[in-house]
Amino acid sequence: MMGSNKAVFYEDRNFQGRSYECMGDCADMSPYLSRCHSCKVESGCFMMYDRPNYMGNQYFFRRGDYADYMSMFGMSDCIRSCRMIPMHRGSFRMRIYERENFMGQMYEMMDDCDNIMDCYHMSHCQSCHVMDGHWLMYEQPHYRGRMWYYRPGEYRNFRDMGGMRFMSTRRINDSFY
Repeated sequence: MMGSNKAVFYEDRNFQGRSYECMGDCADMSPYLSRCHSCKVESGCFMMYDRPNYMGNQYFFRRGDYADYMSMFGMSDCIRSCRMIPMHRGSFRMRIYERENFMGQMYEMMDDCDNIMDCYHMSHCQSCHVMDGHWLMYEQPHYRGRMWYYRPGEYRNFRDMGGMRFMSTRRINDSFY
């Protein structure tokens, strides 16, 4: 079914041990699995978190088999919660601001940006307003380092969200599904 998301999580590496099938958000996997060390994303895209309640480090998973995702992504802990990313069709629009509370220089983005500093001559990005689409923001240029998922909404202060400094951003578009 187009647009549906489905992931199967396994307690052990290489798709072994007990499994849990997920077709939406899951704030805490502990009632279903004692641990999670591998998964298969059969359709759609998910953000995975290494702590319950969508907290901790975030990892983007799209369709594919992840027999040992901990070593693939350099994770120090296993998945504890996940959030489904709905498919977005249409335009993408986000405004980034130099300072907290939508202050300072503002730039409107409608496409991926592999280096915010080079493209916008902006040394800091401290807040954003996502008007359309779903976005990933990365702490390093060229879509590297830790990432954070942003869906439509206002994000007034990145310090409140772990104090990350973002240097690149990418749209989660049809090509990921």
